[in-house]
Amino acid sequence: MPSNIDKVSDLGEKNLIKRLLSKSQNPGINSLFLDELSIKSFSDDAALIDIGKNYLVTCSDMLMAYTHFPNEMSPYQIGQKVVAVNVSDLAAMGAEAIGILISMGLPRNMKLSEFDQIIDGILNACKKYNMSLIGGDTNEAKELTLCGTCLGIVKKEDVLMRHGARPGDILAVTGPLGLAAAGFKVLIDASHKFDNLNTDTRDMVIKHALQPEAKLDIGIILANSGSVTSATDITDGLLSELGEMINACEEGIGIVLNQEDLPIPKSVFDIANISEDDPLEMALAYGEDFELVFSVKPDLFLDLKSKINLYKIGSIDSSGMIKMVDKEGNTNILTPKGYDHLK
Repeated sequence: MPSNIDKVSDLGEKNLIKRLLSKSQNPGINSLFLDELSIKSFSDDAALIDIGKNYLVTCSDMLMAYTHFPNEMSPYQIGQKVVAVNVSDLAAMGAEAIGILISMGLPRNMKLSEFDQIIDGILNACKKYNMSLIGGDTNEAKELTLCGTCLGIVKKEDVLMRHGARPGDILAVTGPLGLAAAGFKVLIDASHKFDNLNTDTRDMVIKHALQPEAKLDIGIILANSGSVTSATDITDGLLSELGEMINACEEGIGIVLNQEDLPIPKSVFDIANISEDDPLEMALAYGEDFELVFSVKPDLFLDLKSKINLYKIGSIDSSGMIKMVDKEGNTNILTPKGYDHLK
């Protein structure tokens, strides 16, 4: 029977990556710079290159005007974002940032002032994360396209990866969920639903949408703590990333979320009420929050909580599923979903 799948959009980004990895991974690969963990990292947030006592951590993200840069995003904010999305992958591995290369596809009619603002945004973000712009390329493109390749470093014994969680571990996140989704709801509104929205609330959620910040310092603390067993960032949505964590664990794990413990701010509920959206869906499936989600050894959780701001949202079990206990105590099975390019 012929397959009904014949276009990349039939698979989407995540399944395309799995397809690529299934073709490219060679069990007999032999390189001085790739150890066993390096091979596993090919499907993680970033790739690990063996350089002795440390790993060189490398990642790459491509951003395009049509899918990543809303009209309300300034050229300066665009520059900041291409750095933040790459640094977020370093944060998920517990790495310190070294530098970034950025290749730019530029429309021929782009104003020079806009180009300068993008560069200013890139350089300011590099300064924030204590790293350098170390290279790149420019070319002509029909729409603005920015591709960042980021380099970091982490001690081998400290590196964080998607796999590693064990039944009994506590699941936590580094910050509130759903604020970016709320910001985009306000930004794309064409019916003036939010005209009476509190100004401070409006400014706060829009900032989360347009000026994401990678949790690099927190990622380094998590890696150095010795208490974190797995981690990833939440750029594509919490449920999607939890599904990736489950798939990464060869031993087989599941995840139990407690709805009452999810850190969803009141502003998300307020905006969801106005837009007639589900605030839980905004927090779980929308993405762009740039927080870290991670599992922690239960006996070390309180010590870690005393050092950084974090929220316990559930635990790890061996069910192989994502389940959520709602406010009435009922358990529901959730589908891993979130933003998926090309779908």
